[in-house]
Amino acid sequence: MTAYCGRFAPSPTGPLHAGSLVAALASWLDARAHAGRWLVRIEDVDTPRCDPQAGEFILGQLARCGLLPDAAPVWQSQRSALYDAALQTLVTHGQAYACSCSRGDILRALHGLGQARLRHAELVYAGTCSNRPSGPDGKPARAVRVRTVDANGADVIIDWCDRRLGPQQQNLTRAVGDFVLKRADGLWSYQLAVVVDDAAQGISHVVRGEDLADNTPRQIHLQQLLGLPQPIYLHVPLVRGAGGEKLGKSNGAVAVDLTRPMAALTTAAAALGLDVAAPALGDWLTEATRQWRSSVSGLGACEAAAQGARIRALPPRTTP
Repeated sequence: MTAYCGRFAPSPTGPLHAGSLVAALASWLDARAHAGRWLVRIEDVDTPRCDPQAGEFILGQLARCGLLPDAAPVWQSQRSALYDAALQTLVTHGQAYACSCSRGDILRALHGLGQARLRHAELVYAGTCSNRPSGPDGKPARAVRVRTVDANGADVIIDWCDRRLGPQQQNLTRAVGDFVLKRADGLWSYQLAVVVDDAAQGISHVVRGEDLADNTPRQIHLQQLLGLPQPIYLHVPLVRGAGGEKLGKSNGAVAVDLTRPMAALTTAAAALGLDVAAPALGDWLTEATRQWRSSVSGLGACEAAAQGARIRALPPRTTP
C-alpha cells in the first residue's frame, strides 16, 4: 500500500475563516490518524486574486493551532515550469488544443445548439475549436483546453469513490465539456496545477471541502491522460452561513479568531462530528486524532476500492 501523504492547499485570497479551518483540521487529522505525512501548498496560481501577504499569514494561523507541515510549504506561483511541461505533453498527444472562443462565443454556440445555460450551472464548451486542423480560425488563441472525449470520440465517464460520499459518477463530456488548462490571460487553471502538484508531491490522500467534489472528475481525467496516480478522496461537510450558503471569503466570511486556538479548533472539530476536550493544545490534538481514527474506521471499503483502482493513460489522440 502506498505510504500516506496528505495536504492542505489554501488559496491565499485572505486569512483562514471557520470553513477553511475545518478543511485544514480534517486533512491534518486524517494524515496523523494514518501515521502519514501532512504538507501545505499555497495555491496562489490565480495571482490577481491572491494577497501576497495572505499565504504567510495562513501559515502563521496554522502554526497557532499546532497544525505544522512535515516539509516546507510550496507555492504554486513558483512552479510554472511543471505545469508547462504537463501542458506540452497533452498538446503533443493531441489531447489539448488552442481555443479562440470568448465567453460570448461560447454562449452563442450553446444557443445555436438549442442549449440554455441553467443559472449557476457549468458553462459547457460546445467544442467549437476542437476539430480545427490548425488551431483557431483566424483569431488569436485565448486559452488551451483539454479534450473530454476518448480516443474513439466517445464520452468520458468518470467513476470514482469518495470515502464519505460513496460511489460517484459524472459524464464529463456532457456535464463540463472541454475545460480550460491555461487561461486567456496566460494564467494556469486550478485543475491542471492541482493535478501536477499532487503527483509531484506524492499526495496519496486528498481531504477537502465538499464544494470541491465536483472538481474531482476533471482532475481524475487529467491524471489518466498524464498517466499519474489517482489519490484517494474524502470530501468533508461544509460550514454554512445563516442563510445556508457555503461560508467563504466571497460572501464575507471573517478571519477565524485564534486568540484562543483550542476554542477555534473545538468549533471546527464539532463540524466534523468530533467532541474534543483536553487541558492543553497537544493533548487536544492527540484526542482529536484518536476520535478521527475511530470515526473513519468504517470507510475502509471505499478506500480499498480506490487503492486498487487501475490507473491508465488514455491512448494518444492524433490531432485532426
